[in-house]
Amino acid sequence: MSAVRSTEKTISIAVRKDRRLGMQSSQWVRQFDCTSLRPLLICRGPIRKEAMDVFEDMGLESYGILLSEKDSITYPNALSPELRSIKSADSVHRVPDYTGANKEERVERIRQIINIAHENNYNAIFAGYGFMAEDEEMVAAMEAAGLNFIGPCSQTVHSAGLKDEAKRTALKVGVSVTPGIDNATALTLLAKYPNVESLTALAKEKGLSVDDQMLSDATVELAEKADHVLAAGYEAGIDLYTVEELQEQIRLAVIDMNRRYPNNRIRLKAIGGGGGKGQRILAAPSSYSGDEATQIETAAARAPELVLEVLNEVKATGVGDNKNVLVELNIESTRHQEIQVVGNGDWCITMGARDCSLQMHEQKLLEVSSTQESIAASVESARLDLANGVGHSDTVATLEKDLDTLIAMEDEAARFGAAVGLDSVSTFECIVDGGSHFFMEMNTRIQVEHRVSELCYALKFTNPDDPSDYFTVDSLVELMVLLACHGPNLPRPERFVRQPASVEARLNATNEALQPHAGGLIEWWSPALPGEIRDDQGISQHNPDTGSFVKYKLAGAYDSNIALILTCGDDRLDSYERLSEIVRRTRLSGADLNTNLEFHYGLVNWFIGNGIQARPTTKFIVPYLTAVGLLKQGANAIDLNDALERVTAHEVKELGMDDEAAASYRQVVERKRSLIQRPISILFDKPHVLAGWLSFHKGDFSFDEGVAINANPLQLLEDLYHFLNMELSEGRAAQYGIWDHDAKILQQGINFYRDLEKILGESAAELDYSGLDALIRGAAPKAIDAALWASIQASHNGFQAGLGLLKLIPFIAMQTGFFDLKVNSDLSIEIPEKLFDEDLQKAAQKTLVPPPVASSDEILASTGGMFYPREAPGAEPYVVEGDHFEAGQVLYIVEVMKMFNKVVAEFSGTIDKVLVEEDGVIIAKGQPIFKITPDEKPVEESDEEKTLRVKAATNAFIDSLA
Repeated sequence: MSAVRSTEKTISIAVRKDRRLGMQSSQWVRQFDCTSLRPLLICRGPIRKEAMDVFEDMGLESYGILLSEKDSITYPNALSPELRSIKSADSVHRVPDYTGANKEERVERIRQIINIAHENNYNAIFAGYGFMAEDEEMVAAMEAAGLNFIGPCSQTVHSAGLKDEAKRTALKVGVSVTPGIDNATALTLLAKYPNVESLTALAKEKGLSVDDQMLSDATVELAEKADHVLAAGYEAGIDLYTVEELQEQIRLAVIDMNRRYPNNRIRLKAIGGGGGKGQRILAAPSSYSGDEATQIETAAARAPELVLEVLNEVKATGVGDNKNVLVELNIESTRHQEIQVVGNGDWCITMGARDCSLQMHEQKLLEVSSTQESIAASVESARLDLANGVGHSDTVATLEKDLDTLIAMEDEAARFGAAVGLDSVSTFECIVDGGSHFFMEMNTRIQVEHRVSELCYALKFTNPDDPSDYFTVDSLVELMVLLACHGPNLPRPERFVRQPASVEARLNATNEALQPHAGGLIEWWSPALPGEIRDDQGISQHNPDTGSFVKYKLAGAYDSNIALILTCGDDRLDSYERLSEIVRRTRLSGADLNTNLEFHYGLVNWFIGNGIQARPTTKFIVPYLTAVGLLKQGANAIDLNDALERVTAHEVKELGMDDEAAASYRQVVERKRSLIQRPISILFDKPHVLAGWLSFHKGDFSFDEGVAINANPLQLLEDLYHFLNMELSEGRAAQYGIWDHDAKILQQGINFYRDLEKILGESAAELDYSGLDALIRGAAPKAIDAALWASIQASHNGFQAGLGLLKLIPFIAMQTGFFDLKVNSDLSIEIPEKLFDEDLQKAAQKTLVPPPVASSDEILASTGGMFYPREAPGAEPYVVEGDHFEAGQVLYIVEVMKMFNKVVAEFSGTIDKVLVEEDGVIIAKGQPIFKITPDEKPVEESDEEKTLRVKAATNAFIDSLA
């Protein structure tokens, strides 16, 4: 087991050992021993380390791994940390990039992997959740070579893994699908060969192996016959259509869909994509100006360009490649749901759902369990709230609808799995729009977020002849091995609940705006906490000899993921609170290191504060990021030193102090300056943490007349230190914790109010803070001595001195409208319209991550990655020396973490010199790309203008206190 796995992750090691060694188990259980398997792992990242751990637990000790040059050569110091667990160097085999740069390289790599397996006595292949795991050609080649592929067989991959085939199968078995076309290549071929005679002649001319009887069968649709001829062409390695012809056919298809759905965007999706790769979205016709016909044509005009982009991204531009691209209606307000499906080719069952709606650029960020049991419990809780007068009927209705939808999706997933002969683990993906749901695709591999499901459910396999004889499996990787070894003999299992709820956060190498940031060095990572499951491919494993943390370079050659952080709880709220605590206490530091850890902290607490049962759509994250960026803008506009002085002056005035008392009061505030100002300054420097703290405490503020704090400000300050993980702790460096003298003052204050509660007794028990404050500032209660009361009043004034500055935090939220982003009673999220404004989104993004400082005559790389000056190999560069470019024009492409990103000009100008010209050059953030002459010189804010702006913001805050 990995050293960083929590003991609360109860994997059935004992059962595995029983099955392996025959200890305390029956003959029936022992027949499912898997130790004859000798797997070669052709994957990397967290799934490789997890598989290694599971294989060890199962007794499969004779396994090997592939090590790509992208693990340790292209990026120095990025050596795979899994190697620390390898017992013999003979188990490590070097290959170039697993998937190859093109079809020829991919075929060669498959051949090389087969040779490695045969030469080293491996008899099985485990491909994890990489794209090779659902490469039909690769799986078929492994099978033909006599290797046991641990995953769905090639026939299942063909039927379910290719998006066009899957959609057709779904229609046949009554599964809901999104409107669109799945046979663009067939339509392209039919545009040239419009009947059976011409298709037959084409097949004969090209020497294709086709079924003549099928082509002549009048009951078979013409498009299906075209697909049959196309398949023969792919088999022969020849093209029967050009990319240009396909581009034109898809443009026409988009025009047709634009006419039918003028207010919807259209999604183009390569059949071999996944994880957001190979997908692009066209704007809706209604977003363009002009008459209806012009809008439709304009919206479709970019289709050919985007078709080429998706084909390039999935490397399907070679001769003989299947270049089919799906054209689908983009359901705008969607939730992304996944159903975990397992089968042995005979039976097929599901293991609940995962809500993966919290994503950006098709990349998932936070995944949450969704089971029939948990939703049913939420329904009952909501009904109880309603009966007690504190709930909403539409909340109950939404949850009931969710339960019905989940039951329907699980039923469809099981039917679809059976239809494609699923004989391993796969994921049935759906989009949910209100009460409707649509099948999107089936991923014929284990998914990154598979643990979310396995934490909630396990499977019980029972001897058909003896109900008391059984074993359980709670690891999907273990289940894949069992199915690969003994699939046909495994009886249909029964699922049972392990944990009511689970959640997974993807820790990625991204900056505050969630833009990829590769190349950082992890120098320290605090140990995993109780209840934390950290799948980090072994990064957190310390040196076994010295016990020290081993620095780790984030290569970023494959994707931005560093680790998967999971936990579980008694319900969704409990699991979110546990995740929040894990992230709060996690320390991750290094050189040039950017992660989304703070983003997760803020996001999780946004849901805890606003409504844990909220139903976000895939459109949520960008507006949320914009709201966080606006918070940061508001924080940047404040001078905290000036604000504290102005707050102090206001408090002196409110208390009616004379000059001597005022001077003493200011001295008290000065002694408390770092106690008050330091955590606020840190909070303002961490916009995602700021968003989380505001969300968690939104009930402690009111805004009827200015800003009011309903809780004791001193206790709120104490919680701020806790939220920032800055409590006093032995051995903690001063930069990370509260300073000793500040801790002493804070603790004295907290003790004072605890003692005061005892003194006041029942007279204060029912009071909120405003009532307590009014009581203290009034006449002494009869039971309390006047001198003691005067001392209490003085202490109260002293401990509260300067704490009015805390009102600045919710004031910024009020000014920026942060709390307008909220959860409705029907569990939908109300997003202010302004947060969809693209200009505002860009401005907020720049606030979160200011662009590299450049002189006015150059354009710098906004992120590191692989540089491409042209749209596709052989195409002309986007710009060359002497070209004039306009704002919004594409300048180059940068490939970061598997994704191709077009970089557009933010202003107009002329290219004086191209500083990077070659394809595939690795560039760094801030590196000059072009020397340019801008059309207009940028106007920079002067120091005087900045001072006036900051002063105006501070004045607005002080005015709100009056």
